[in-house]
Amino acid sequence: MFLCDDARVIEKRLMPKNAEHIAEKLALMQRGSLLPEEIELSENVKKLRVAERRQSELGKPMLFDSSFITAEEYGFGGDLMHDTMIILGKMRTSEPIPRDRSLVQAIRHLDDLIASCNLMNERLHEWYGMHFPELGDHAKDRRYCELIAKHGGRCGIMNELGLDIESIGAEMDLSDMDAVVHLADTLCGIYDERERTESYISDLVDRVAPSMCALLGGPLSARLISSAGGLDRLASLPSSTLQLLGAEKAMFRHLRSGKRPPKHGMIFQHPDVHRAPYWQRGNISRALAGKALIAAKVDNYKGDFIGDVLLKEFGKKVADIRTKYPEPPKKKVPAGRQKTKRKR
Repeated sequence: MFLCDDARVIEKRLMPKNAEHIAEKLALMQRGSLLPEEIELSENVKKLRVAERRQSELGKPMLFDSSFITAEEYGFGGDLMHDTMIILGKMRTSEPIPRDRSLVQAIRHLDDLIASCNLMNERLHEWYGMHFPELGDHAKDRRYCELIAKHGGRCGIMNELGLDIESIGAEMDLSDMDAVVHLADTLCGIYDERERTESYISDLVDRVAPSMCALLGGPLSARLISSAGGLDRLASLPSSTLQLLGAEKAMFRHLRSGKRPPKHGMIFQHPDVHRAPYWQRGNISRALAGKALIAAKVDNYKGDFIGDVLLKEFGKKVADIRTKYPEPPKKKVPAGRQKTKRKR
């Protein structure tokens, strides 16, 4: 740890030249903690500037070029650094996994299951549709594949559904029908796994982020945490970034081509946003993002539950927006396009 004045070292605190001790201190730094040496160096220093956000309690963070300080100059060689990194890697990988990390993986697993369901459902409809195309009008999604897995041929399906129709489909070879039934049975298993994963996510997100769940609901809270890469990462974002999570492509298109910027990302799924008139959605999204960020900070730092308070405050804000902007704004006509009256 170095106390510097521009490129001049005023005072320093060196780590012990022991790989295990250095790894322990680096692990503390990576977790965001301050070291006793840093606190000691910062004492009695006015208007201190620090080089990392982690040290913001000690002073104002700023960019600092520390390239003039080299480890070799103070007796820390490459072999010691190599041993330290090996120990640090083993130490960090064996730490308990935060539950929000499991939530991120669960959401991505659910997205994979949804994509698999959609692809296999499409394939099943095309394949079985050659034999019984009318079934698509009487059964959807899971019910469709369950009927095929249970009966196979169309006669059993029509008996269960109480249908009396003449199908225009062709007859299928027995081995081909077995393949289709096996596909339908596999798809039923994926639907079961999807339900189990959704239940697991609902339970987990309610424990990890109760205030966010009260404000946003479980599915939306889980997706925001997953999109940010974790609850701790979400809590560190500005509300404007949280507002646009999920709309990255639209934002990049705005920056690249100058098209209108997006007003919301995945928080559009919140009922108060997607049910609002188009001219109110931007303001409601901004208010919701601000409340959601407060909830994320409270949940991340294990504060008291305030979801009900935030939900009440957000409801008042939505009511104010609806009162203030009851009608859509009038479109402005560019000066060059204004119609001019001509005399005849």
